[in-house]
Amino acid sequence: MLDKANFEILFKSQFKPLCFFAMKYVKEYEASREIVQDVFMRLWEKRETIDSGKSIKAYLSAAVRNKCINYLRDHKKFNQDLLNFEELNPDLLSMPADKLVEADIRNRITEATAELPEKCREIFVLSRHEQLKYQEIADRLGISVKTVETQISKALQHMRERLREYLL
Repeated sequence: MLDKANFEILFKSQFKPLCFFAMKYVKEYEASREIVQDVFMRLWEKRETIDSGKSIKAYLSAAVRNKCINYLRDHKKFNQDLLNFEELNPDLLSMPADKLVEADIRNRITEATAELPEKCREIFVLSRHEQLKYQEIADRLGISVKTVETQISKALQHMRERLREYLL
């Protein structure tokens, strides 16, 4: 649960960076401040239900981005071609809102993959990075498909545990 002291620390450390982040979208200082304030108000209102295992910074970035897009849509202060050019079109926004969060996730995935036992890691990489089917992995490594399934299951469980703060 997010208590008052931690909320104040979070607000003081993240308000200004989130305002600059919002400015990239709405191009108006006051609108960006209002958007970020609204996001923090909503966070405070939902503090009882916030999962402390999840990344609050990632939540804040995504919430600010979504509010900015809604603001642009609702105020018709955009040109669709400009949004597409600046990659602010909601349909094109499939990446994490914050490049730092994205880099952090990539690093955590790399670390979590490196922690896997050697054979498990090899099978996981063949499956997820080389997109080989289980039968192809089994044939390449001279093992059964059941072994591949078991190792992938173990790898995915490990990844879920190590990356749980980023999972919805």
